[in-house]
Amino acid sequence: MRRSVVTATAAVLGAFALAGPATGATEPPRPTFYEAPAAISGNAGDVIRSENLTFSVDPAGLSSLVMTSKRILYTSTDRSGAKVAVSGSVLVPKAPWIGLGHRPIVGYAVGTQGLADRCAPSRQQSEGFEYESIFIKGLIERGYAVAITDYQGLGTAGVHTYMNRVVQGRAVLDSVRAAQRLAGSGLSSSNPVGLVGYSQGGGASAAAAELAASYAPELRVKGAVASAVPADLAAVLANLDGTLYAEFALYGMRGLAAGYGVDMSPYLNAAGRQAMDEVEGECVTDLANHAFVRTETLSATGVPASTILAQEPFKTMVAQQRIGTIKPAMPTLVVHSVLDDVIPYAVGKAMAKSWCSKGANVYFSTVVSPGHVGGVLDNAAQSYAFLEARFAGLPQFSNCWTL
Repeated sequence: MRRSVVTATAAVLGAFALAGPATGATEPPRPTFYEAPAAISGNAGDVIRSENLTFSVDPAGLSSLVMTSKRILYTSTDRSGAKVAVSGSVLVPKAPWIGLGHRPIVGYAVGTQGLADRCAPSRQQSEGFEYESIFIKGLIERGYAVAITDYQGLGTAGVHTYMNRVVQGRAVLDSVRAAQRLAGSGLSSSNPVGLVGYSQGGGASAAAAELAASYAPELRVKGAVASAVPADLAAVLANLDGTLYAEFALYGMRGLAAGYGVDMSPYLNAAGRQAMDEVEGECVTDLANHAFVRTETLSATGVPASTILAQEPFKTMVAQQRIGTIKPAMPTLVVHSVLDDVIPYAVGKAMAKSWCSKGANVYFSTVVSPGHVGGVLDNAAQSYAFLEARFAGLPQFSNCWTL
């Protein structure tokens, strides 16, 4: 297993290495499948439509020989509670489940993909290389079904609400509901559930863990892995400013504004407005397009994004993205590297401590993997072990006393 995880990490590093010079590419037409109906009815988690999903480029080796795979469009709810269509995929192993009880379902929250519709995992799986497939393979090999959300606006119409806490958490939980309701999946409300995510996915998994008891109480969530969590959005965006990962800060600003319907134009100069337009059509492989950009060069008043975000209306918006304020009802594993160069270690530890103070069952794992991408290595290995234990009914012993 260790070797496969090392290979996975190398693949992720390779994905970032593919980043090239700015292209200014126009977003290709959205496939018809991703167009939402004029009126969205039904309940959160209902499947609007589905179709077969074929993996075209997949070094992980996932194929129709080992699983059934469906692309789905399902109902979720946005920040205000309005119904929205979200896309995703559901993968179910063909081999019979031989463990205890019913086959587990893992709600898999992907890390940063980008803002362009073409970046959606359910499109990348059949149109390109979805780097998360390497980690998903480990779940399929263990016999778990996997529900993967594309998140709001990633694949479907509208701007992807990147790092909007409530929206991402709901999208994850509703993807599991959709998997349970998908005709022919062999899944139902009886299946136990696990949640997994790293980086953006760690934030989405953590948000889902916090919201599960109130938003989706019928789901039998046995545990959640939430690692390298950007729990303090202001601290993370400030940390990214002017670095190799500066594009992620632009994603965060654009996604936050989209989630609240705020026009950022008055806060930006011409270069800033152009940058926001550009990132809306880019994927993580376009990382170099805005590497080392300092946000003070993009603002209308020459101040950095941290100054803008500290003022209203952004101050309240940012505060509402804080993760760690609600006690998860299930055991949680939090993995964070002290060498993380994207999401500060202190941010993840503070979230874990906050959960602990509320009486949550938390195991916080400190690792020393190099950089943010390198942290995926330990996270994947620990995630598999954590899920196996939870689905086997074994208790987790919290280490909150060490924090």
